[in-house]
Amino acid sequence: MKQNNKGLSQLGMAMRAGKLITGDEIVLKAVRNRQAHLVILAGDASANTKKKFRDKCGTYGIQLAEAFDREQLGRAIGKPERVVLAVTDAQFGKMIASHLSHNTEVDHIGQ
Repeated sequence: MKQNNKGLSQLGMAMRAGKLITGDEIVLKAVRNRQAHLVILAGDASANTKKKFRDKCGTYGIQLAEAFDREQLGRAIGKPERVVLAVTDAQFGKMIASHLSHNTEVDHIGQ
């Protein structure tokens, strides 16, 4: 469980550094423009949302992690509930992914 907390605190750091975006459309746009280095999807996202982001991230070769729930993601970045986040910085993306891969599903697509 400790690893998860580390991942969540790093999400907060990325948010404060301005390297994190949230929201369906904004994240999809970042994936299409290849600005997203890591997409994090809440485990309690709808099946439809999960499929949409899996397909889109797969198409563009963006790493996708399914982790935490919408409440934890929101709390980590100081916002209300969040279903999807994208890390827009490669270093933050690697750092956060390394802490997520211990306990969660992380798809390394096209790497």
